[in-house]
Amino acid sequence: MTSNSSPLEHLDVMIVGAGISGIGAARYLRAEHPGKTFAIMEARGTLGGTWDLFRYPGIRSDSDLYTFGYDFKPWRDRESIATAPRILAYLRETAAENNVDAHIRYHHEVTAASWSSEQAHWTVQITRTDPVTGSRTQQAVTAGWLFCASGYYRYDEGYTPHFAGRERFRGRIVHPQHWPEDLDYRGKRVVVIGSGATAVTLLPAMARDTAHITMLQRTPSYIVPVPRQDKIANLLRAVLGEERGHQLARRKNIAQQQAVWRFCQRYPSAARAAIRWLNSRYLPADFPVDEHLNPPYNPWDQRLCAVPDGDLFGSIRAGKASMVTDRVNTFTETGILLESGRELTADIIVTATGLNLQLFGGMRLSVDGEPIVPADTLIYRGTMLTGVPNFNVAIGYTNSSWTLKIGLLCEYFCRLLTHMDQLGYDTARVQAEPGLSTRPLLDFGAGYVQRSMPMLPKQGPHAPWLMSMSYNSDRQLLDDPAALTDEHLHFSGPADRLREQSAAGSAEAAL
Repeated sequence: MTSNSSPLEHLDVMIVGAGISGIGAARYLRAEHPGKTFAIMEARGTLGGTWDLFRYPGIRSDSDLYTFGYDFKPWRDRESIATAPRILAYLRETAAENNVDAHIRYHHEVTAASWSSEQAHWTVQITRTDPVTGSRTQQAVTAGWLFCASGYYRYDEGYTPHFAGRERFRGRIVHPQHWPEDLDYRGKRVVVIGSGATAVTLLPAMARDTAHITMLQRTPSYIVPVPRQDKIANLLRAVLGEERGHQLARRKNIAQQQAVWRFCQRYPSAARAAIRWLNSRYLPADFPVDEHLNPPYNPWDQRLCAVPDGDLFGSIRAGKASMVTDRVNTFTETGILLESGRELTADIIVTATGLNLQLFGGMRLSVDGEPIVPADTLIYRGTMLTGVPNFNVAIGYTNSSWTLKIGLLCEYFCRLLTHMDQLGYDTARVQAEPGLSTRPLLDFGAGYVQRSMPMLPKQGPHAPWLMSMSYNSDRQLLDDPAALTDEHLHFSGPADRLREQSAAGSAEAAL
């Protein structure tokens, strides 16, 4: 434990999480504020976040890397839908090129942070795990600002609903979030329970080696074939060079993502028909498309599942994979009994049943001794929270590439620090007008979001309290000079605290 008599290390900025958001935030901070001290606290032993944690077969992005990658670093691979190893290599290269890796403190888990208005800083409690012995020690560090870049997934456990008879199954049950290195599925019969991005990734990746693999889904998802390579982007890079080609490909794909989303929102029946037509083209003529690929919700009410070059459909055409839409009645000794009475025989069951959300990497926040309840706060410009000074949370888009939003938030964060430095402020806090109506943070139907809605901050009915999902709208909102001076954002500095202390002393003397 850190001694109370020893001065604590102080950082200007502490970044929590060394995934794609944290590495990006550190690079922007180094570029715009090279004189500020900072560190990235990472609970695990390596960078990469999601892209290092998940090890299941075939793991890949479901967004193109021209938009999922950074604005400042071109994506040079010919394949725009990339596997986790390629994304990890890109992140490691980015960290090394920008000297970010030297600022990452591995095995440092942030457990709590308390803000002192009197001292204008956070005191952050950290649990450090020795990578050799596993022993855990506690330490404290102070920081002028916290930038929480840990995403919103809980990394230590995934979501698995209760399945009756689970203990009777004689085979192996695995969750993709904790994929065993020793799992041998060659020649085995595999059932994957789930219908989201993980399930549609696992099927074609495993189908090459299994005897047969079945995707068992309770509710269908929209599954859309996309090119693994972006031919236009590759042409732009070849003709214009990596830098200019990357930027033009990025703009093209941003516009394309937004156009598809707007089309689905405005013309859901037409979008549903278009997706069905695409599915029919890729599948055998006798495949029951309306049974297995006809969700009860409109396109983009939940995220679309992308399959590069239609690989999932190719596995079905080859007879290596199949889809079943039904509900689990109970696990049996040899598989799964469905509510329809059909039984699926399996040697291995993969529960691709989703994720759990966890805000701020699980750390507890308090301000002047009062615990912060995230659900009681409102989000401001998609990144700050009412009642929580000097704190940013990085949450990306659900309807396009996550990193597009993170880049905008990092730019805004750096401009905010510049503004405060120029005017001698050290504290920024957000206050909402009284009586502002609120609604859930994410207008998104995914199960992992709906299960966690009660613990998330709220959003308001209009900007700057709206959690926008439009890149162009956010660009305008965050680039607006008023984003640093509006009436909801309140600044203070040492001079203000001296005046307050002087006024308090005068009042006490008068008494």
